[in-house]
Amino acid sequence: RLERHPVLDGAEPVADVQVAGGLDAGEDTGHFGKLPTPARGRKMLSPIDLLTLAEAAARRAGSYLASVGPPPDPGAWSTKDPRDFVTEVDRESERILAAYLRPEAPGSRVLGEEFTPTGDLEGLVWIVDPLDGTTNQPHGVPVWAVSIGAAVDGALQAGVVFDVPRNRLYRAALGHGAWEGSRRLAVSRTVDPALALIGTGFPFKNLDRIDEYQRQFAAVAGATSGIRRPGAASLDLVDVAAGRFDGFWEMMLAPWDIAAGMLLVREAGGVVTDLAGRQIGPEHSGVVAGNPDIHRWLLGITEGLRTGD
Repeated sequence: RLERHPVLDGAEPVADVQVAGGLDAGEDTGHFGKLPTPARGRKMLSPIDLLTLAEAAARRAGSYLASVGPPPDPGAWSTKDPRDFVTEVDRESERILAAYLRPEAPGSRVLGEEFTPTGDLEGLVWIVDPLDGTTNQPHGVPVWAVSIGAAVDGALQAGVVFDVPRNRLYRAALGHGAWEGSRRLAVSRTVDPALALIGTGFPFKNLDRIDEYQRQFAAVAGATSGIRRPGAASLDLVDVAAGRFDGFWEMMLAPWDIAAGMLLVREAGGVVTDLAGRQIGPEHSGVVAGNPDIHRWLLGITEGLRTGD
């Protein structure tokens, strides 16, 4: 059973899609928001509605992932690109997400890392990473998550990141803040870079930019209290939203890596741009995130040492 969302209802509708009868607010009072009953017919979904569906889907996929554990045989892993693994666990998790979300929001589409990595963002699109931290999970490193963002015509409306190993679910709806359970998330208040803890990700898919990254790394390492690289971008952005990281940067990420986490940071009072300071949506892009002060400082480093995106 889903716990009640601690955010306010009453958001303006954003998408003309129908919620199937599986979620009925009249019968399931554990779901927050006024989801339509079959008698109401068609209804435009609010960010809270989309959040409720995303959370339910993430819990379903997370339950599956928690039950299977890491694959015992490395021979079962395959590679999409050098140093980029995929397993049948990833694929099955994405099947679970799509099988739930599409019927619950007829007319919506899924943009997913494993099966549907291309497509436009017209209408309601679920942007999903069925297992963010794929290299961690088969090695038994407990840093991985299910990430779901809901976008309407490219504008993010809701996002969920489910940290499955720790059983911690983070969620945000446009205009309603970012939350873990009943605790509202807020970015840190750190102003001085010397006190800041910064998250990052290595450019492991694009090693021809490693020299540029190393210059950025050296500049950040020399001016802050430390750098961390856990290996799951969605959780890195969660850590920014929760104030554990003061900032984060990575040279290139995919839409499914950042969609949910980006909304969490912004709803927690933070800033997310590309390496040049451009406001970004769910797209392939470099990312700089942080509280406003540390974001501004970190952006100065990435802009000054950037040779191209």
